[in-house]
Amino acid sequence: MKLSDLKQSGHWPTLLSAFLYFDISFMAWVSLGPLMAYIAKAMNIPIEQKLTLVAIPVLSGAILRIPLGVMADTIGSKLTGTIAQAVMTAACAYVWWFGLSGPDAVAVFGAILGLGGASFSVALPQASRWYPPNLQGVVMGIAGAGNMGVVLDTLFAPTIAEHWGWQGVYAALLIPMVIILGVYILTVRDAPGSITRVPLSSYGKLLLDPDSRWFMFFYFITFGGFVGLASALPLYFTNHFHVTPVAAGLMVSMIVFFGSTFRPVGGAIADRVGGIKSLSVMFLVVATCYFAVSQLPEGPAPSGAPGWALSELPLMGWIAVALFSIGTLCLGMGNGAVFQLLPQRFRNEVGVMTGLVGFAGGLGGFFLAKTMALSKGMTGGFMAGFLFFGVLALLGVAGLTFVKHRWRTTWGAVSGARI
Repeated sequence: MKLSDLKQSGHWPTLLSAFLYFDISFMAWVSLGPLMAYIAKAMNIPIEQKLTLVAIPVLSGAILRIPLGVMADTIGSKLTGTIAQAVMTAACAYVWWFGLSGPDAVAVFGAILGLGGASFSVALPQASRWYPPNLQGVVMGIAGAGNMGVVLDTLFAPTIAEHWGWQGVYAALLIPMVIILGVYILTVRDAPGSITRVPLSSYGKLLLDPDSRWFMFFYFITFGGFVGLASALPLYFTNHFHVTPVAAGLMVSMIVFFGSTFRPVGGAIADRVGGIKSLSVMFLVVATCYFAVSQLPEGPAPSGAPGWALSELPLMGWIAVALFSIGTLCLGMGNGAVFQLLPQRFRNEVGVMTGLVGFAGGLGGFFLAKTMALSKGMTGGFMAGFLFFGVLALLGVAGLTFVKHRWRTTWGAVSGARI
């Protein structure tokens, strides 16, 4: 495949704009995570409530993925994406100017930011519909690379908040949001024949298929783990290892970088060895990392300082960064492996299944962050939460073992791909 093939076969301005839309939407979606330490400073919010608040955009994004997908099919991806971006931009402008008065206002704002997570159901099909089957892998990889917005958030937001306050982060975010919205409006085109009403009953029918529920469960673990950790880890590091918010942001940016960039690698490995085998190995590594992290003791608090800087981080903190990096790398590759298998099983229902599986992934992210909050509130630590998700990853391995013979001897046998 040559880059020239993308120009000749589809509509590259739409592909580029879909990537930019997905990227800026993800930045807005997870922005509460690295900023919660600053937002909650004057509100006296306990750690378990902070974790619940950062999980609200994830839950909202999961819920909104299906209606935005239906809107994109009904009125077109361009109009749907334009409306979603405009609403998010207006909400960020309001918060920059007026701030947030309390936890309830934070929750409402987080629910609106869920539109950023729901962009998954608009941007990916929008790019995909312009290109032939032999270019779907690279096209979906380019459009899906917008989840790099998570890295940019954790990398820059705390530093901006230190110098200009947390509201200044939304002022800075508004600049690319307005520019990208303008580029999107001017350059995006809906693919011919892409506006076709999909009845809600199609989602219900697919939910009755056990294979669809298996795919939702596997993506619940992989994407849910990735986005849940991206939202919860800034608070985990500031609380468990007593680092500054800036240091926590830098640590999380290193961790989520692997999950973001290795998604296409996971798909390529799945193409070579089969999605079931690669996903099973990734689940085992993820479970091992979760179990290991659960055993890490709380780090020492610095004397006479608000928290450890990155250059002063104790060894145990770096061990945690290494374990989480390996885990998110496998979660990211697992996302790619799931979407290597999905089109083979649901070749004619990929659009609807993308909405259902995306919903499950977002729900998994909320579930992880909320489980961390419950673990901290009920036990005083995070061990129980990480142990639970380690067991969940092992259940993923068990599920793959259960379905692999049937999958490989039925639809997998005629798919033409390694299953």
